[in-house]
Amino acid sequence: MWRCVSRSLRLASAKGSPIARSGAPKPLLRSFLSTDSAGTYTLVDHTYDAVVVGAGGAGLRAAIGLSEHGFNTACITKLFPTRSHTVAAQGGINAALGNMTEDDWRWHMYDTVKGSDWLGDQDAIQYMCREAPKAVIELENYGLPFSRTEDGKIYQRAFGGQSLNFGKAYRCACAADRTGHALLHTLYGQAMKHNTQFFVEYFALDLLMDDEPKSFSNALTFYSILFIGLLCIGTCRGVIALNMEDGTLHRFRAANTILATGGYGRAYFSATSAHTCTGDGNAMVARAGLPLQDLEFVQFHPTGIYGAGCLITEGNISNDLGEGGILRNSEGERFMERYAPSAKDLASRDVVSRSMTMEIREGRGVGPLKDHIYLHLNHLPPDVLKERLPGISETAEPIPVLPTVHYNMGGIPTNYYGEAIHIKGDDPDTVVPGLMAAGEAACASVHGANRLGANSLLDIVVFGRACANRVAEICKPGEKQKPLENNAGEKTIAWLDKLRNANGSLPTSKIRLNMQRVMQNNAAVFRTQETLEEGCKLIDKAWESFHDVQIRDRSLIWNSDLIETIELENLLINACITMHSAEARKESRGAHAREDFTKRDDENWMKHSLGLVLEDEKVRLDYRPVHMNTLDDEIESFPPKARVY
Repeated sequence: MWRCVSRSLRLASAKGSPIARSGAPKPLLRSFLSTDSAGTYTLVDHTYDAVVVGAGGAGLRAAIGLSEHGFNTACITKLFPTRSHTVAAQGGINAALGNMTEDDWRWHMYDTVKGSDWLGDQDAIQYMCREAPKAVIELENYGLPFSRTEDGKIYQRAFGGQSLNFGKAYRCACAADRTGHALLHTLYGQAMKHNTQFFVEYFALDLLMDDEPKSFSNALTFYSILFIGLLCIGTCRGVIALNMEDGTLHRFRAANTILATGGYGRAYFSATSAHTCTGDGNAMVARAGLPLQDLEFVQFHPTGIYGAGCLITEGNISNDLGEGGILRNSEGERFMERYAPSAKDLASRDVVSRSMTMEIREGRGVGPLKDHIYLHLNHLPPDVLKERLPGISETAEPIPVLPTVHYNMGGIPTNYYGEAIHIKGDDPDTVVPGLMAAGEAACASVHGANRLGANSLLDIVVFGRACANRVAEICKPGEKQKPLENNAGEKTIAWLDKLRNANGSLPTSKIRLNMQRVMQNNAAVFRTQETLEEGCKLIDKAWESFHDVQIRDRSLIWNSDLIETIELENLLINACITMHSAEARKESRGAHAREDFTKRDDENWMKHSLGLVLEDEKVRLDYRPVHMNTLDDEIESFPPKARVY
C-alpha cells in the first residue's frame, strides 16, 4: 500500500516542487551520499546497528538493552522522551513478587489468559508473566522509587482482574499513583548512562523495505490475491524521518528496527490518551503492506473523569475499606455487586465499563443528565489517600466518572521475541526480517480481547527487553549491512511534498473531528450490526474526505499543520481497520461487546483478526489462529471456559 489516502490530493501550484504536475515524481535522490539534496529537500543518511522508533517505556527499555549488548543504537522520537505517554500511567506494574501475600507467576498467567477472554497467545503470556518478577527487580536496581512496605519490600496493591486461589491478589507494584512517571524517568536516565543516541523531535514517516522477488503461480487463491502485498514483504532496512526543527529528511539504515510508537486512542473523541497517541508505527507497518492485528478490541477505562476524559487510577477502586473507592449509581447502590458478585468493583475493565454503561442506559446514572457514575472515596482516611493516592486531594465529594477510551489491545502482530510476523503461504507466523515491535503498538498477543490493569507497564518492559535480547541472539554489533536501494524513501518524499502542497477545502481539524465522532458513536462500549455497518460507511467517507485536505503552511520548519495532517492519516488507517474488523466479528469477546451477538463464539471466532489496506483504499480482512500452546511443560495451557468475576 503506498500512501493510498493521499494519492489524489488536490495540490497548490507551488513552484520548485519535486512533483511533476502530471503526478509523476521527478528523481528525488540524485546520488547516494551522506548528505544529499532531494529537489527542495535535504537528505541525510545514518547507519546504526539498530534503530528504535519511540521513547516511551517500551522504546527506552529496548534502547537500553541494545546499548547494554554493545549495539550502536539510535532512538527516534517525535517528543522529548519524558513527555511520552508512559508518563501518564498511574496504577502500577504487575508481578508475582509475593511481597504482600503468597503469589505465583502461574496464577498471574491464568488471570491474564482469563482477562484476555482466551484470545491471548498463551506462549507469549507465559513468557511475560514468568519474566515479570525479574523485570520489576531490574527496575528496582535501575533506581525506580517504588512505594515500600514497613519492612522495606516493594509495596503491592490489589488491582482489577487479579486473583490467587480465587481470592484477591496484591500483585500490582507501584510508586504511589505516579508509577509511569517514575518508570519513564528511571529508564531515560539509564538510556543516557548507556550513551543511546537520541534524535528528539524527529517524526518517523515510513519504513524502508527491500522487496522480495515476486514470482507467483498462475493459480492464485482468492486470499493470495487479496493479500498479495503480504506475499511480497521483504526485509526492513530502517526508517525515513523528518527533523521537525530544520525540515531535513533523514534515512536511518539499520539491521534491526524496533517500533515502540504507542497506541491510537486519539482516533476517538473522548480518550485518556495524549494528543500524540496517533498510531504512527501501526500506520507505517500498514503502508509497508503488512497487516495489523485485533484492532477491534479497544479498552474503555471505567474511571475517566466525566467531561475531561483524563483518568482516575484504578488503584482508587477496592473491595474493602483498606485502599480505594466504590462505584455507586443515582440510588446510592454499589451496583457492581450485581454484575460481578465476587470481584465487585475490581472485575476486569471491560466488565466494569459495560456495567456502568448499563446503569446509565437504564436510567440510574447521576448528574442532571443522568449520564455518568459516582466514584466514592469519602470513606477513606486522609492519611491513606496522602500515602497511597497522593494525586487525590478531595475526599468529601464523589468523583463523576464515565468509561473512556484508554488502550488498544491490537497492533503490529509479533511473536514473544518481539519480531513482527505476517502470513506467508500456509505459515501464519512468518517473521518479517529486520522489523520488531513492543508496547501498545505491538500485539504479542498478551492482552487478547481485554488487557488487565497494570499489565501494560509490564508489557512494555518485558517486550522492550525481549526485542533487545533477540537482536543480540541473531546479530552482532558492527556487522556489515547491505546498502540501501538507490531510490529508498523516494516515494515517501514524493508523498510528503504532495501533502505539504495539498490545497483542498477541508482543514485537518474538521476531518479529524468527524473521524473521532464516528468512532465514538459507532464503535463504542456496546456495538450492533446496524451501528457498525453505518460506522463502516461513515469512516470510509472520512477516509475519502482526506483527499480534500487543506494545508495552509507550506514550510518544513516546525510545521504543526503538516505534522497533524500526517498524524491524521495515521489515525484514519487505524480507525478504518478497527471499524471493519469490529463489524466482521460476530460475537462478544472481551472489550468487543455486541448486543446482537451477546455470547462468545469459540468455534468460529477464537482467532486473531488481520486488517490490511490495499491500493483500492478498502480494508481487507484475514485471520490467524490463537496460540493455545505454552512455551514448555512448566505449565499446561488453560482451556477456554466461561469468564466470570
